Amino acid sequence: MSSYYVHYNVAVPAKTQPFSIRLGEQANLLVEDEVRRSGRSRSVVVEELAEEAAKARLHPGVAFRGHPRRAWVIGSGLDVWEIIELLGSYGDDVVALLADHPLVTDRHRRTARAYAARFAEEIDELLMENRRPASDLAGLYPFLQQPGR
Repeated sequence: MSSYYVHYNVAVPAKTQPFSIRLGEQANLLVEDEVRRSGRSRSVVVEELAEEAAKARLHPGVAFRGHPRRAWVIGSGLDVWEIIELLGSYGDDVVALLADHPLVTDRHRRTARAYAARFAEEIDELLMENRRPASDLAGLYPFLQQPGR
């Protein structure tokens, strides 16, 4: 393996100071591929990857997918916000939830709750987006048919 490094100056939001980072050859190739695929800047890609990695270390069993990126609970097939929404729809009745959804385990529930507690603003934003009124969606997507119409 070569000792090839690429040096980047990463600009981050004004609330923090810029810093320099050296990526090894493999990391640089992966970042470059993501930059190419996504059309986003290196600094945005590196910041997103660092944040996701830190969150995943804090919450084993959580990974990220989609665009915009969303936390999901590995093995459940569900995003964290979806498990939180399900739990709320059951009035926090864990026994009933688990009985009705056998693919969701208590470990999935605990993982989602812990993540949602730590990153409440992120999860609340996704919950709000899911609860948008049908009238908002009809304006954006006029081809959608609403039940009873």
